[in-house]
Amino acid sequence: MEKQEFKGTPHNEGKIGDFAKTVLMPGDPLRAKFIATHYLENVRLVNGVRNMFGYTGTYKGKEVTVMGSGMGMPSIGIYSYELFAFYGVENIIRIGSCGSYQENIDLYDIIICQGSCTDSNFASQYNLNGTFSALGSYELVEKAVLAAKKKNARYHVGNIMSSDVFYGADKDAWKKWANMGVLGVEMESYALYCNAAYLHKKALTILTVSDSFTSKKETTAEERQNSFTQMMEIALELI
Repeated sequence: MEKQEFKGTPHNEGKIGDFAKTVLMPGDPLRAKFIATHYLENVRLVNGVRNMFGYTGTYKGKEVTVMGSGMGMPSIGIYSYELFAFYGVENIIRIGSCGSYQENIDLYDIIICQGSCTDSNFASQYNLNGTFSALGSYELVEKAVLAAKKKNARYHVGNIMSSDVFYGADKDAWKKWANMGVLGVEMESYALYCNAAYLHKKALTILTVSDSFTSKKETTAEERQNSFTQMMEIALELI
């Protein structure tokens, strides 16, 4: 029987070979466009389905892809699984924003997510007899720390809360996670780390603090899209 040519997925029109071995994955596809425009050379659009833009180019001579993930674990769960399982991607580095749970973590600080906690049921699919600890790749964590030091970035390494809920009914629930030493909250990392573990790939999340639960300070939408360059540059050094 003749082997059929791979024609992409319902969410990705890219062909085999369109994606680099390392993909930087912001939530916002416009942030992916920003990175491609400002940092990459020889850029080509490899995905535009649902406006979830993906671009492949080179950074300092090395091939890299940047592609949006959308918001939440279901969305990044789909895109990261397809990249790992169907397109030969080996490393996905999520670059996004988060809210800080700790008083010593201020706006624009960098969080390198060694582990991810969750209130999601994402890992139930594996039928594990217990609670799965979702961890980032130590190799990528180590490289990110070195890159952050070289840039004199104010950074923190530790656990992040990956939540299914943005507008939660319990307004004080975050305090329990903060008491356990969790650094902050976002909505994607746990699914990404689970997919990487299940498919024997590597993943890391690097975040910029966009708001603080303790000080109530926050950044604007425009600042989140265009001013998180230090995080982007740290991630680019990992390819």
